[in-house]
Amino acid sequence: MTSIGNYAFYNCSGLTSVTIPSSVTSIGICAFRGCSGITSITIPNSVTSIGLYAFYNCSGLTSVTIPSSVTSIGSCAFQGCSGITSITIPNSVTSIGWSAFYGCTGLTSITLGNSVTVIGSSAFEGCTGLTSINIPNSVTSIGSSAFTKCNELKTIWMGNNIQSIGSGAFSYCPKIEDIYCSTVRYPKTEKDIFKESYPDYITLHVPAESVKQYKAVEPWSKFRDVVALTDDDYPSGGEGTETCIKPTIIYQNGKLKFSSATQGSEFVYEITDSDIKKDYGAEVQLSATYHISVYATKNGYQNSDVATATLCWIDQQPRTEGITNGIAQVPANAVLIQSSDGILTIQGTDDGTPIAVYTLNGQQAGSAISQNGQATIGTTLQPGSVAIVKIGQKSVKVVVK
Repeated sequence: MTSIGNYAFYNCSGLTSVTIPSSVTSIGICAFRGCSGITSITIPNSVTSIGLYAFYNCSGLTSVTIPSSVTSIGSCAFQGCSGITSITIPNSVTSIGWSAFYGCTGLTSITLGNSVTVIGSSAFEGCTGLTSINIPNSVTSIGSSAFTKCNELKTIWMGNNIQSIGSGAFSYCPKIEDIYCSTVRYPKTEKDIFKESYPDYITLHVPAESVKQYKAVEPWSKFRDVVALTDDDYPSGGEGTETCIKPTIIYQNGKLKFSSATQGSEFVYEITDSDIKKDYGAEVQLSATYHISVYATKNGYQNSDVATATLCWIDQQPRTEGITNGIAQVPANAVLIQSSDGILTIQGTDDGTPIAVYTLNGQQAGSAISQNGQATIGTTLQPGSVAIVKIGQKSVKVVVK
């Protein structure tokens, strides 16, 4: 199964548990709409898109994990999911549809990845539990009513690339006290973006060279004060003007190791394995394949781009002599597969191993022979597409970045 179709489980209110297999790449329109009994769901690292109204009114949902493979969140995808308390939008997501999290009243924490460019209209309208929001440098447009009626919202951080803010984007947010905006040129806005949010009680923090121009233009001129922004104004874990360098991934001596050229950075990683699950049956097919995603983070910096890799083991001849526990020991080579701009790098293979890359319909997209323990294969595969990498006789499915 590669997709969950439109209206697949529409209004299955008695449904309490869902396991989505790692073969699924898309979740259709209204797929789980009205499934109020679901309490948690993990979307596998193969899914690239979440459709319109996919989890609309799943009011019992308290936990959802959006993987780094997802590039877009459809309009109204999680509207009315009042039980969700926190959400992390991964760096892979570029757009958040209109009303995507409308009425998520339990939401108290939002982390937006640094690839989001558009926050849709009413995307977070009525998220009454939200007290602060950090909008990354990647965002250029905030839709109309995006954060309206977030009546507990007190602090807003905006990146340095905001070009437009829609009508009523922060209206009816009466508790806003501070807005930190590092955009030098004031964004194009409607005058009512802070309607009923008492701007005469708000302090605006902007770059020092921009204080005068913000003071001269509505709605910014209506604020209590406009003052110069400093690096110290960013919250712990917030974003400054620099971005962490994308990390590298290495497998060595039985351990995964991450590193970044940004000194002092920390790493946030996710590792998924389709073999680890609870099921029924007499046999378990083991692939020993791990999908890895990691980004670097540091206080005062933007999060880095996400680095991804697939780690698998190429079995050699099993050894049974001397085995007392009944399970043969299988020597294996650990192979790390990474992709960037359509170029795949495979490390850890024996010299002379034939390696080929195929599309899902079986068309070969590139090949190479391993030399010095690795191979590099250039392909024309598009970002987000799924490829089959055949290493000797073993096939591994990877998502091209």
